[in-house]
Amino acid sequence: MIIRSCASSPAASLLRITRRRPQPAAGERCEMCAEPLGTDHSHVVNLDSRALMCACRPCYLLFSDQRAHLHYRAVPDRYLRFDGVTLDERTWDELQIPVGLAFLFRNSLQERTIAFYPGPAGATESELPLDAWGTIVEANPELAVLRPDVEALLVRRTDGPEGSCHLVPIDACYELVGRLRTLWRGFDGGREAHQAIDTFFAQVRERSRPAAMAGPS
Repeated sequence: MIIRSCASSPAASLLRITRRRPQPAAGERCEMCAEPLGTDHSHVVNLDSRALMCACRPCYLLFSDQRAHLHYRAVPDRYLRFDGVTLDERTWDELQIPVGLAFLFRNSLQERTIAFYPGPAGATESELPLDAWGTIVEANPELAVLRPDVEALLVRRTDGPEGSCHLVPIDACYELVGRLRTLWRGFDGGREAHQAIDTFFAQVRERSRPAAMAGPS
């Protein structure tokens, strides 16, 4: 009778292989292929759930065709400013957004424009009618460059006659909302939240180019 050593059994061999297998690298991974990601990586949007997914460059490029009918869509990295768009008090009242900061994007599945605004609970979806949005686009046709699902119009009321209006990636909006959620105090957000908003808009202005240079969407 031949007695096999435990060290040479299939179970022991599998255990040795498992022990020698390198541990996964620390940090974020692509949510599609599990490849390690750097700090500065791209995102794709799940059109059904509206969830953002971290993606490596190859996976990101698979969903970068904005005309394709796909379940996911890559989030571009362009920033534009609309210098001629007027957001006076009357315009803001027509949008019926209860705070002075909001981002609006086109949901291609619901075929409507949705407004979100930040607060202590995160991003709050505006349940108020946004019929005035169509009127604003007619008066400002340059806003038509906004890409559905992946880009947002970030608008802010100021003390001056005109507000601030930028096109930004949708993930930048959620980043701002997440930041404000940790800082928000009281009804209007408090000093720290307003400082974070000022810093964010300064970065947006620095990265933005005139919308007139963007061309058609």
